[in-house]
Amino acid sequence: MNQTPAVTDLQVDRFSKCILQGGVVVFPTDTVYGLGCDPQNESAIQRLYDLKQRSLAKPSAVMFFQLTTLFKTLAWLPTDLPQTTTALQKLLPGPLTVLVNNHSNYCPTLNSPTLGIRVPSLGPQLAAFAVCQQPVLQTSANLAGQPEAHSISELPTTIRANVDLIIDVGKLTGTPSTVLDLREYEITRRWSILRAGAVGQTDLQAKLGH
Repeated sequence: MNQTPAVTDLQVDRFSKCILQGGVVVFPTDTVYGLGCDPQNESAIQRLYDLKQRSLAKPSAVMFFQLTTLFKTLAWLPTDLPQTTTALQKLLPGPLTVLVNNHSNYCPTLNSPTLGIRVPSLGPQLAAFAVCQQPVLQTSANLAGQPEAHSISELPTTIRANVDLIIDVGKLTGTPSTVLDLREYEITRRWSILRAGAVGQTDLQAKLGH
């Protein structure tokens, strides 16, 4: 029986170097294939948005491969948003994109008051990413408004031909992440689902309450 390919240490090393050097990559996540770049590199972000044919007015999420990296990078979270931080610790890692208030204007190129956060589940297929300390501005590897890519063969030709690195682990069977809005949570404890996805409302209620 063929085993599902897994990301290798060498691929993660190439991934990190490519991101740091301003490259744009296609890589597997716990849901679908993602398109990523350095969230602090203006030219890389512009390339990513051009490849996706998406307006810069629409934010993307920043992916962290460990919770410790998330809180080290966004050190203002526990200070400015302690209740939201507690919620993030309950919810992540997992197939969620969580929207929070962007108090430090992280990713200034997008200049958005909202920050999307992703911390994927690193099962056996993605376990090698656990050593990656590099945050990644991440969105699904498709053209804006088009279906997500579950395999490299499903990537749009323009994306496949113009990125700097592709990490291929075969067919991904995940459902796109649920988009959860926690921007009012700090004050009101209110939350809402902006896009249904891999995590359902019942699971969220169990962790956050109604």
